[in-house]
Amino acid sequence: MKNRVVPTLVAVLALLVPTLSCQTASTPAAPAATATPEAAPATAAPAAPATPAAEHIKLQHILIAFAGKVPGKNITRTEAEARQLAEEILARARAGEDFDALVRTHTDDAHPGIYGLSNSGVPPGTGEFSRDRMVPAFGEVGFSLAPGDIGLAAYDARKSPYGWHIIKRLE
Repeated sequence: MKNRVVPTLVAVLALLVPTLSCQTASTPAAPAATATPEAAPATAAPAAPATPAAEHIKLQHILIAFAGKVPGKNITRTEAEARQLAEEILARARAGEDFDALVRTHTDDAHPGIYGLSNSGVPPGTGEFSRDRMVPAFGEVGFSLAPGDIGLAAYDARKSPYGWHIIKRLE
């Protein structure tokens, strides 16, 4: 029994020592390794450097709402109709159709639907809104896009309560 414990302890230490030696005071502890040899961590390729999050962006969007979602607007389409229309407009926009023309024709917001946003913790510039003051999905999608890309913030009662936002990052 004693002979089996020592090799197992050595195997556990062999797994933990490289993990512990790479940590700094600000690095959270890695999860504990199991004592079985099959649990040895796989060697991973080095991660690509993370792209820093933009501090300020400019977006143009098309809001596709449905009945009862935008106060003061008499929108009569159903939720299913709004979803279908949003998907159609997204496909047209990604196919290269003039985005501003799509905004002018389809948005349930005001044309031109252009907003400047500052990222969380970054003071807004002139004419910008703080990301934290917008519906969460708007910022999540907007800050995930590269300039020129188009994305969709789907209707979600908590994250996108007005409907679907088709978002194009301008800057």
